Amino acid sequence: MPHILHRFYVTLSVVRIPIYMHTYLALGDSYTIGEQVPYELNFPNVLVKKLNAQQLPCAAPVIIATTGWTTDELAAAIQERALQEQFSFVTLLIGVNNQYRGRLASEYAVEFESLLQQAIAFAKGIATHVVVLSIPDWGVTPFAADRNAALIAAEIDDYNAVNKQITQQYGCVYVDITPSTRKNGTNASYLAEDGLHPSALEYELWATALCEQLMLHLQ
Repeated sequence: MPHILHRFYVTLSVVRIPIYMHTYLALGDSYTIGEQVPYELNFPNVLVKKLNAQQLPCAAPVIIATTGWTTDELAAAIQERALQEQFSFVTLLIGVNNQYRGRLASEYAVEFESLLQQAIAFAKGIATHVVVLSIPDWGVTPFAADRNAALIAAEIDDYNAVNKQITQQYGCVYVDITPSTRKNGTNASYLAEDGLHPSALEYELWATALCEQLMLHLQ
């Protein structure tokens, strides 16, 4: 009796293992949106690229920020946006326009604290997943050449003392970018064409500092 060879064909299916993607909400003003630089070179987008390069997969940032916004205007925009989702981490950089408009630091304190509470809620209640950036000192830039740089610096310091104290009170992460803006504020390479806002080079520095902190807390 002849042997009959049976051939069995096995189809192997590829099992795709889902990769966890961090999600990111950036709250702020012109410094967050990246006034006068390409959108992909603002600090939130550069930060995402850095995190991905460090094997911390991160989706494109959700950015709620507009040039000129003060704390109350950011708060109103968040309410209008009515976000329902939560995020792996949140950055908050706000206050320079409060100072620019001559508002009191005490008023800023109340509104900043409320924004920080919302940021923590967006970060699933994990305080260490919220990073606050200090307010840059625009008084050293060419834009402010005819203004009182010492007064601006003093007011920026007052505002930053407020946001740092509140940030630490809630156990969030604080990144002080103000010294960098003072160091580089007269260097055209670190400024956008308007002589006021940061260039991509300055945003790169901020993103590096943020990435270092987030690598400690997102692992």
